[in-house]
Amino acid sequence: MTSTAVPTGTKAAPDTDRTAAAPVTVGSGAGPGAPTRAAGSPRRHQLDDWRPEDPVFWRTTGAPVARRNLIVSIASEHIGFSVWSLWSVMVLFLGPQYGIDPAGKFLLTAVPTALGSVLRLPYTLAVARFGGRNWTIVSALLLLLPAVPMAILIEPGVSYGTLMVLACLAGVGGGNFASSMANINLFYPQRLKGWALGLNAGGGNIGVAAVQLVGLAVLATAGAAYPRLVPAVYLPLIVLAALASARYMDNIRGARNSKGAIREAAREPHTWIMSLLYIGTFGSFIGFGFAFGQVLQVQFKEQFATPIDAAYLTFLGPLVGSLIRPVGGWLADRFGGSLVTLVNFAAMAAGAGLVYFASGEHSLPLYLIGFIGLFVFSGIGNGSTYKMIPAIFRARATLAVSAGQLDAVAAERRARRLSGALIGIAGAVGAFGGVLVNIAFRQSFLTYQSADAAYLAFIAWYAICLTVTWVVYRRPSKHRLAGV
Repeated sequence: MTSTAVPTGTKAAPDTDRTAAAPVTVGSGAGPGAPTRAAGSPRRHQLDDWRPEDPVFWRTTGAPVARRNLIVSIASEHIGFSVWSLWSVMVLFLGPQYGIDPAGKFLLTAVPTALGSVLRLPYTLAVARFGGRNWTIVSALLLLLPAVPMAILIEPGVSYGTLMVLACLAGVGGGNFASSMANINLFYPQRLKGWALGLNAGGGNIGVAAVQLVGLAVLATAGAAYPRLVPAVYLPLIVLAALASARYMDNIRGARNSKGAIREAAREPHTWIMSLLYIGTFGSFIGFGFAFGQVLQVQFKEQFATPIDAAYLTFLGPLVGSLIRPVGGWLADRFGGSLVTLVNFAAMAAGAGLVYFASGEHSLPLYLIGFIGLFVFSGIGNGSTYKMIPAIFRARATLAVSAGQLDAVAAERRARRLSGALIGIAGAVGAFGGVLVNIAFRQSFLTYQSADAAYLAFIAWYAICLTVTWVVYRRPSKHRLAGV
């Protein structure tokens, strides 16, 4: 990895919802008096002079360029999330003629989540290595790897091994979130990063609900005999996303991966604490998004005898979870990230408890209330935990300055650098939580022929996350970090 390039001629603005999306910085050769020529680069689609912290530059040139890149980024990331979530829909089409039991279906939804989590770190680093525009084009075209063979091969008689390979390939969509966030982070000034990255993240997350609506439309019009139509719908959208990225996006010259930032963040205990908490929030969101439809069909066979019956409800959870994510950031701004996260985990444990009770009573209304509650609180938790990350390192920077270990500028620079690296690591680890959710459901059905053991495991996990949040960030102590 190359060395860190520090922006020149800018004054750092306060951190907002997310300090950075990745350990990536921009180095511009322009000083304070340099001409404003971001859009006038000799090389098309390359911004040689990019100074978003300069108010004049931002008002006259930067804002429209950043907005154009953000719009295309949201569209591309949205399609990536949809492809990543394809198997949350495809398993609803796999009826008795495919010969796959519930445990086998949960494995099919676990493998794309696993690959998607693994790809998040390399996708983050790829932005600075290849350029944001260039990598968005490549990452969009990579979505054809799962979509094309799925549109050709999925029909009765296909082997389970083939389905597993196709499900694994869908994991490439999981990496798009990380590279998209890292890229958009470069375009906006600090005071607008939270807003821009919140839009980017929310637009991507809604892709989980969107693909389920596509599945519902296919089921309602063509029927359960045509699962191949679902990935086929996305083929032209993938091509359009790549073409739009090539036409309307830009690379920023001077973007660099911060040397050793991820390695240094990996030695920081708060990195793994926050990763654990993010497993509980984002891991729950993506895991439940993949599993919700299957669980409904297995737990309430009478009410959901056909795939279309379940499809009418499955999109609701991911939709509300995506839309409410910014509320978590807003609440964290108002009351503090750790307090919102603490209360949120208590609410998630209560939601899982309600689902467990409703399952035993076979009460569909209570079951739906509990599960939708889990989606709502996982969305709020996504926003509040991300808000905690920059706050942790701001507090650490203040302590370092007070102790005379670093001057204010160096402490702030280190805080931003490690915050970005931690977000990259937590995003990858948190996504792996989706694997754990689906494996928990699979093992529960294999062992007990019901999901009750999985619900108890979720309650226990949320209790652990609540305890860790209290002990590390809320418990009255002289070592407690202020403002987290």
